[in-house]
Amino acid sequence: MLRMIGRRLAAALPGVIGVIVVTFLLNRALPGDPAAYFAGPAATPRAIEEIRVKLGLDKSLPEQFGLYVRDLVRGDLGTSLTTGQPVVADLRARLPASLELTLCGLLLAIAVGVPLGIFAATRPGSWADHIARVLMTMGNSMPVFFSALLLVYVFYYLLGWAPAPLGRLDAFTPPPGSVTGSFLVDSLLMRDGTVFLAAAKQLVLPTATLGLAALAPIARITRAAMLGVLASDYVRTARAGGLAPRTVLYVYALRNALLPVVTALGIVFAFLLGVNVVVEKIYAWPGIGSYALEAVMTSDYAPVQGFVLTMAMIYVALNLLIDILYGVIDPRVRIET
Repeated sequence: MLRMIGRRLAAALPGVIGVIVVTFLLNRALPGDPAAYFAGPAATPRAIEEIRVKLGLDKSLPEQFGLYVRDLVRGDLGTSLTTGQPVVADLRARLPASLELTLCGLLLAIAVGVPLGIFAATRPGSWADHIARVLMTMGNSMPVFFSALLLVYVFYYLLGWAPAPLGRLDAFTPPPGSVTGSFLVDSLLMRDGTVFLAAAKQLVLPTATLGLAALAPIARITRAAMLGVLASDYVRTARAGGLAPRTVLYVYALRNALLPVVTALGIVFAFLLGVNVVVEKIYAWPGIGSYALEAVMTSDYAPVQGFVLTMAMIYVALNLLIDILYGVIDPRVRIET
């Protein structure tokens, strides 16, 4: 197992290096001058040049890249010009908020999408199957920003059921003690039911937004995988042997259909991390997506590079987890150790 993990990490290393190089070059290609932006509209050319020298922007691209790699090896992602804090500290403070939101959205999509796909696959061609396929198509067709604004308009503005979309907690609830960074987990660890309920209420609308975005692909892949497995010879043999329908469905069919579903979950999770940029902005969620978006708008290089590198590391860890899950779900999958 350790050898397999080492090989997967070694195979991911060229991709991570490519991400570092491409991100560095794309940031420098963005329009705008960070020195001029942070100097202000009334700054003199001399003041702008002094800021450019301080930021190291007066050096050539190879020199800038060499300094960036040197700092990266030391674990230094630079300092954000917008917040004035080290990028590592900003990411450490904001990443738990993004992961909490993304995981809640993914869990909601799994809880609805997998049963919906199974339900549609067990009744192919029926009215229930057609309704499920229409819902899947609608979910794929609806833009994330539209569903987010629609949910806010209906459930906050019209009905008043949801709290104001103003972050992780309302203005009257203090945050729990920081242990994991997740307000739900930390409030449970602190046994503070008031904070837990307040955090859960704030999560409802953004979680529903992400869940709607992820539900359709999960349901469609589950349905397709189940249809293929239910038509296989060993499932027909199990039915002919007199096994209970639930045993055939969940023990034989679902377990063998989980491999493509797990692959889809990895892709959907990566998709949701990218979609977080939009969702966090609409719901004023203090995650790394909104942090990176603000950095792009101000040509703040260090946070953007730190954000992309963090996302690359998450994708590497996610692919490694999927490889491990393959062997857990289906022993026939041979993973060399």
